[in-house]
Amino acid sequence: MLIASGPKAVDVVNSLSEKLGGAKVVATAVVSDTIHEIQEVLKSWSDEEKVHLILTTGGTGFTPRDITPEATLPLLHKQAPGIVQVMLNKSLQVTPTAMLSRAAAGIRGSTLIINMPGNPNAVAECLDALMPALPHALRQLRGDKREKHPRHLPHATPDSPIITADVWTTSFHAAQSRSGSHVSEHKGCSCD
Repeated sequence: MLIASGPKAVDVVNSLSEKLGGAKVVATAVVSDTIHEIQEVLKSWSDEEKVHLILTTGGTGFTPRDITPEATLPLLHKQAPGIVQVMLNKSLQVTPTAMLSRAAAGIRGSTLIINMPGNPNAVAECLDALMPALPHALRQLRGDKREKHPRHLPHATPDSPIITADVWTTSFHAAQSRSGSHVSEHKGCSCD
């Protein structure tokens, strides 16, 4: 995971590490307010470093220097408007000026890129709002074959205890134990 921000925002991400499957901040960068420089960092981190999540902070408002969405949008292969909507809804509960956000979010290759607000408290609020779906999204982007739907139970047996908060993991472990293979980050179940 990567984040381009100050120390408080890095602390927020690190505090959510366990909920994000052990994710951690692996790099930070302070980038000047030019489309070219922002895009160079985003392309390097997504295309060369192959990180799973890039969080940019700031540059999403109305000032002339706020160009992060303009730098981000042309690089995205798929947009994720629901992520932006959830962040906006959460931020509007705190301040009416959140309506001025022009954040973008989407997928480049197997990397999720999210433009966050510049305020570290707002970053914490937005990440908290995204947590119900963010781990699921990151598993899907990694190509996890077993990541189909939260209620996908092809390997569960009627007598096995299923933990509803993480059904697919329980199902996957049950399948691996029956097949005699060990759990590997790169090996999914054999479901179609």
